[in-house]
Amino acid sequence: MNDKSKKPQKLKARLPRGFVDRSAADIHATNEMTAKIREVYERYGFDPVETPLFEYTDALGKFLPDSDRPNEGVFSLQDDDDQWMSLRYDLTAPLARHVAENFNEIQLPFRTYRAGYVFRNEKPGPGRFRQFMQFDADTVGAPGVQADAEMCMMMADTMEALGIKRGDYVIRVNNRKVLDGVMEAIGLGGDDKAGQRLNVLRAIDKLDKFGPEGVKLLLGPGRKDESGDFTKGAGLGEEQIGKVLRFCDPNNFQTSDFGGNLQKDPVKTLEFFKSLFENATYQQGLEELLTIAHLVISSGYGPKAYFSGRIHIDPSVIRGLEYYTGPVYEAELLFDVTNEKGEKVVFGSVGGGGRYDGLVSRFMGQPVPATGFSIGVSRLMTALKNLGKLGQDEVIAPVLVTVMDGDVESMGRYQRFTQALRNEGIRAEMYQGNWKKFGNQLKYADRRGCPIAIIQGGDERAQGVVQLKDLIEGKRLSGEIEDNASWREARVAQDTVPEADLVAKVKEILAAQAEDRKRAGNV
Repeated sequence: MNDKSKKPQKLKARLPRGFVDRSAADIHATNEMTAKIREVYERYGFDPVETPLFEYTDALGKFLPDSDRPNEGVFSLQDDDDQWMSLRYDLTAPLARHVAENFNEIQLPFRTYRAGYVFRNEKPGPGRFRQFMQFDADTVGAPGVQADAEMCMMMADTMEALGIKRGDYVIRVNNRKVLDGVMEAIGLGGDDKAGQRLNVLRAIDKLDKFGPEGVKLLLGPGRKDESGDFTKGAGLGEEQIGKVLRFCDPNNFQTSDFGGNLQKDPVKTLEFFKSLFENATYQQGLEELLTIAHLVISSGYGPKAYFSGRIHIDPSVIRGLEYYTGPVYEAELLFDVTNEKGEKVVFGSVGGGGRYDGLVSRFMGQPVPATGFSIGVSRLMTALKNLGKLGQDEVIAPVLVTVMDGDVESMGRYQRFTQALRNEGIRAEMYQGNWKKFGNQLKYADRRGCPIAIIQGGDERAQGVVQLKDLIEGKRLSGEIEDNASWREARVAQDTVPEADLVAKVKEILAAQAEDRKRAGNV
C-alpha cells in the first residue's frame, strides 16, 4: 500500500498522570478561598512577592544534582549553558534564594506571602498529584519565637476567616529542639546516628495513625500491616522505647496531679515535660514553647492560663525532618469526612510550618533566622466543600443577548445592549454561535444557567422595545404552576420594556432572583 494513502493518525487527547484540568467552578472556589486567606495575611502586615516556577536545581536544597539527570523528586531540565534547572518543589526554597539574592535591598524583618503551583516528580495516587497549589507566609530576619507565636495565631485566624469554626480545627505546636533533646537523652545524638534518629521521628509521626502500640513496634523491630507488608523498625531497646512513648503519648499526661485534663493548661503541660529529660537542648526547646504559650494566651487566644482549643502543645507533631530548627506547627481539621472506602475519618492536616534558620544561611554564610507556614490550597478546598463553606459567593452566569437578525445594523444594536449591561457591572454576552436556529440559543442559555435572555426581533425593533425572559423563574413556573390563577399570581417570567429601560429591568430581575436564592438558603 502506498504510504501516501494512509490516513494520518489522530492524536489521543490525554492528561499526563498526576495532573488535572480545573473547571470554572473549581477556579472560582479557589479564588474565593485565596482572597480570604490573602486578606488575613495582609491584615498581619505581610506583602506579596512572586518567584518563578523554575529554580536552579542546587537552590532547592534537598535535591542537589548528584547524577547526570537530577530528577529524583523534581522535574528537571538542562539549560543551554549546561545549568540544571528544576520546577520548584515548594515555595520556601525559592524564597530563601530570593532573600539571599536581594539581601541588601530588602527590609528585615521581611514579611511576605506567596501563592502558586509547586511540582513533585513522585508516583501519583488517589488525592496525590504532581502539581498542586500552596499559599505560604514567612517572616525572615526575626530570631525570637514571638514570630512563631504570631504565625500560629495567623493560622487560627485564617481557618476562621474561611468559615471553619472553633472546635473544628486546632493549631498543634511542638519544637524540634525538644525532639532533638529526646534523641540525645536516649543515646541517638551525633551525626553517626542521623539515620536512626530519622526513623524514630518518622515512627512518632505515625502516632495518630497506628496508636501507641503500632508506634512501639515501629520504634523496635518493625511492624507488619494488615496486608502482610513489613516495615522495618528503628531498632530501639525497651528502655529507649519507654522514654520516647512517655514523651509523645498524650495518654501519659493523664495523671492524678493534673486531674486528667493536663492539655488544657500549657504551663502544667510544660512542667510535666521538663521532668522527663534534663539535657540543655531539650530544656531550651521547652522554654521556647512556654514563651509561645504565654504570648498566645496574652493575645486573647484563650482564657487566662488555658488554651481554648485553638492552639495547643502536642509532642507528636513532626514536620520537615530535613530543615526545621525550632518551633513546628500544624493546622488540623477535626471534623469527620467519608473517605473513598466509605469510612468516617478525621480530615487531618491542611497546612503547617515552622522555624527554618538554616535555609537562607546556605546562601549567605551567616545566620539568617526565618519562620513560616504553608497551606495546601487543594486539600483545604476539599475540606471547605465538605463543610459547605465554598460557593456561598456563587458566580452568576451571564445574561444572554440573543441574535434574531444577522445584518450589520442589528448586530451593532445587540452588541450595544451587551456593552450597556457590562458597563453597569452585569455579566453579559451576545450569542456567538449559529444565530439562525433560535431554539439552540435558548438551549445554550439553559445549559449555561443564564438568568435572563434578551430578545429583539424585527417587530420589537420597530417599536423600540426588547423582551426579557426570566429564565430562572420560567423554569420554576413550568415545574410548579398547575392552573391559571397561580400563574397570574406568580412573578412574570417574561416582560417587554423600552430599550432605554433595559439595564434597569435586568437589575430588577437579578435582584429578585438573588432574594429568591437567599430565602431558599434560609429554609
